[in-house]
Amino acid sequence: MIRIAAVGDIHLGVDGPGSFAPVVRDLAGQADVLLLAGDLTQHGQVQEARVVAAEVASAELPVLAVLGNHDYHDDSEREITAILADAGVTVLEGTGTVVEIRGFRLGIAGVKGFGGGFAGASCSEFGEPLMKSFVRHSREVAAHLRDALEDLACDMRVAMTHYAPIPETLIGERAEIYPFLGSYHLAEAIDAAGVDLALHGHAHAGSERGSTAGGVPVRNVARPVIGRAVARYELADRMRGDLAEQATPTSRLPAGEAGSRALS
Repeated sequence: MIRIAAVGDIHLGVDGPGSFAPVVRDLAGQADVLLLAGDLTQHGQVQEARVVAAEVASAELPVLAVLGNHDYHDDSEREITAILADAGVTVLEGTGTVVEIRGFRLGIAGVKGFGGGFAGASCSEFGEPLMKSFVRHSREVAAHLRDALEDLACDMRVAMTHYAPIPETLIGERAEIYPFLGSYHLAEAIDAAGVDLALHGHAHAGSERGSTAGGVPVRNVARPVIGRAVARYELADRMRGDLAEQATPTSRLPAGEAGSRALS
C-alpha cells in the first residue's frame, strides 16, 4: 500500500505560523507523501508563501503541490513557486514527478486547472474573443495535465488539480457556479491517461467523493470539505479503484474550523 496524505485550501496568511507545521510533523512515519491541492495562501502574497514554506520546510516526507486561484490573486505565482521550491516542495503545473516508495514508483502530475463547466452545462469556444480565450485556456490546461500524466514512468498515477474534474464532488455548492469550479476537460485527461486517484480542492461546500466516467476515484480534499487536518488514502499497486480511505484520522481540525459539515 502507498499511503497518501492530502489537503487543499489551507489558506495560510501572515498570522498562520505554527498552524500547519504540527500536521506535517504528525505525518512522519504515517504517510509516504503529502499532496497540497492549491489555495495554500489567502491572497497569493509573497509573505504568505513564506509562511507556507516555513510550515512544510521540515517535512520528513515528500511534499508536492499545485497552486490555486488564491495563490494567483496577487500575480506573484512565480515568486510563490520559487519560495516553495526552496523549502523542498515540488510545485506541479503541467508537470509530473515520480516518487520512489518501498520499491514502487508513484507518479504524480498536476495543474491548477480552470473552469468551463461540465457535460450539458459547459462553455463553448464560440463567440467573443474573451469567451473563446477562456475555453481555450481550459482545454490547454487539461491537455498539459494529460501529457504530464502520460509521460510518467511509474506503477501508479495520481492526478492533482485545484479545480474539479467532475460535478459530483461539487454537490453542496450552488449549481450556478459549477462552471467556475471546474471543467470536464480535466476528467477527460484523467481518464485518457489511466489514473489511479484524482485529487482536487477549491469547492469548500462540495462533497468529498466521486468518480470519473472511466471509473477513476476523485476526492475533493478542500479542508472545509474533509473536516480534518488531512485526508488519508491508501493505494494498492496496479489496482485502479482499490482505494482504502482512513475514516478516523489522528489529526482533526480545531473546534470551529470544520464548519457544520459532518465528518465521514
